[in-house]
Parts: sequence; C-alpha cells; structure tokens
Amino acid sequence: MRILCIVGTRPNFVKMAALFREMNRREGWEPLLVHTGQHYDDNMSKVFFTDLGLPRPDVDLDVSGGSYVSQTCRIMQRIEEIIADYKPGLVIVVGDVNSTLAGSIAAMQTMVPLAHVEAGLRSFDRTMPEETNRVVIDHIADYLFVTEQSGIDNLRKEGISSDRIHFVGNVMVDTLLANLARAKSIDILSHFGLKSPVYGLATLHRPANSDTREALAGILGALAEISRDMPLVLPLHPRTKRCIGNFGIGDMIDNEPGLYVTEPFGYLEFLSAMANASVVLTDSGGIQEETTVLGVPCITMRNNTERPVTIEYGTNTLAGTRREDILRAYHNVIATPARILPHPPLWDGKAAERIMDVLERLNE
Repeated sequence: MRILCIVGTRPNFVKMAALFREMNRREGWEPLLVHTGQHYDDNMSKVFFTDLGLPRPDVDLDVSGGSYVSQTCRIMQRIEEIIADYKPGLVIVVGDVNSTLAGSIAAMQTMVPLAHVEAGLRSFDRTMPEETNRVVIDHIADYLFVTEQSGIDNLRKEGISSDRIHFVGNVMVDTLLANLARAKSIDILSHFGLKSPVYGLATLHRPANSDTREALAGILGALAEISRDMPLVLPLHPRTKRCIGNFGIGDMIDNEPGLYVTEPFGYLEFLSAMANASVVLTDSGGIQEETTVLGVPCITMRNNTERPVTIEYGTNTLAGTRREDILRAYHNVIATPARILPHPPLWDGKAAERIMDVLERLNE
C-alpha cells in the first residue's frame, strides 16, 4: 500500500521518524514523505532530517509563512494535488499543527482513508489553535492511534466509535529511546561554555505566551530570575525571537550572565541538553512527554495540558504563566527529592510496531 506521510514541523519529524523506520522494515508498504514547509529553515527543519535519519522528502511543498488560515488553505490545496498524482491508499498525519489539519481535510475530501497518530489529546482550551485541530482531525479520521488513557476517554465521550480507537503508546518515545545513547555521547556542556553540570533548560514558543508584550515579559522575567539561581539555557524559537524584537524587550535576557540564549538546537543536541538538565521549563506538549520518560523535572508554563499522564506518571508540574507562579513552581521543584517513576503504559519504544500491526490487520 502506498502511504502519504505528512509532516511540517519539528514535532512531526520526531513522530514520523519512528513510523517511517517501521514501514520501511516491513513488506508491502510504500511510504511517501510529504514536507509541507511549515517549519522551513535549517535550524527548524533540515537538521532534524539529518539527526533522525529521515530520507529527503518525496515532495516538498514549500508552503511557509502567512496567517494560520491562509497557510492551512494553501497546504490543503497542494496536498489535494499530491493525492491526485500519487493515488495513496492511506494518509497518515501526526500531532495537531496546521499541516496535520490540512492533510486530514484533504484526505477526507478526496475519500482517502486517514490515520491520526496522537489522537484524543484535549486541553479543553479552544483559544489554542491546536485544540480545534485535534477535535476536527479526530472526528474525520478512520484510524485513531492513542498515546494515553485520557485520549481514549475523551474520544468515547465525544461519541467516537471504539472500533476506530487503538491504544498503541507514544511514537515520540520510540524516537527518543532509539536515539538516547547517541544524544548522551554529545558533550553538551561545551556548547554553552558551562563549568557546572547543574543547569536548567527552557523553551518558549506558544502564541498565548509570546504574542502579547505583557505575557512574554512576565515569562522572560521569571526565566531571568531563575538564571540568577541556576544557569539556564534558552534556545530561542524564531517566533519568540521575533516577538522579543517587536516588543523591544531584548534587554530582559541580553544582560543576564546566567542566561545562555542560543539558536534552536538539532534533535540530538536538544535531547542531550534535556537528558542532562536539572530542570526543564517549557510550554511545549512534546517536551512534557520526553521529560517524563527521561525522569527530568519539568515545569510547564501553561494553564492546562492535553497530556495529563505526564503529571500522573511523570515529573511534570503545571505552573501557569504568571511570573510569580513560575518562580514558585521552580523553587518547589528544586526542593523536592528526585523520584524514580514508572513510564506510562505502552511508552516502551514499540508504538510504531503496534500501529503497523493494526494497519496490516485491518488492510489484509
């Protein structure tokens, strides 16, 4: 069967890498990789293909920039053309970004079966564009591959038939475990010039946290204060860097000697930095999952999470976005002794195998 595998952003690449490897290992599958170009520069895209061993995309749509609506429409139009040209028997999408939504709608409208990997996650916050994407995709997909029990519960509450729901584990964990040894071999401290192995790692990219001056300044203020207590590495996402410049608040991070501001890392570099960190502060969904598996304390700078299993089984603390709440969470976390926790169910590096087992069984 010919499968159209659609990716567009860094988290997509990480998730699809495990699936692509498993599809190529089996007979009878012809995966075609389509890169929409949603993340398009070398730091956000090309280096991830290199680190993850993903092949050069069969199709590169180069649809970058523009508003959420215009970008989604352009991607959808191009994928409709790709489906007409390649005639796949299945479209696979991962996650919840614009590329995922566009590929899903194009598959539905052209009557091609659709598989959604990482289905059922819900933050119950409709101000997040990703939340709307998740709900729409799950209600039109034929195969819903779920990472945690909350996903099953959410889909059933929304009236989705159980025969479309498959609990398989987490493909992002597959990729992490497959690459952890390589990542740990990197001398990450030399990248920052750190003399002490005790440091924190921070990421910040969500529109709710970066698109207003008040929100962004509050979070940067918290990170700056934390860096006076512990060296803090901050790889700046392009949108966050742009917002800092637009708001004229660069001095909040430029004059902090303990705050190491860098360009975005490649996958292996970031995994090494995360695995060796004493604490991670983030607004990313995927990093909540990765720190859970690594056993690294994680402070999530959001008011909600679509991944509650990372709090139940993991080291994740939901801090909110206010400066004082982030600082309170930080001091509570570093004062708490480290715990050895079990991984969430099926987060064992075999999710891609289970997904392909389901697809083989249902397409015999």
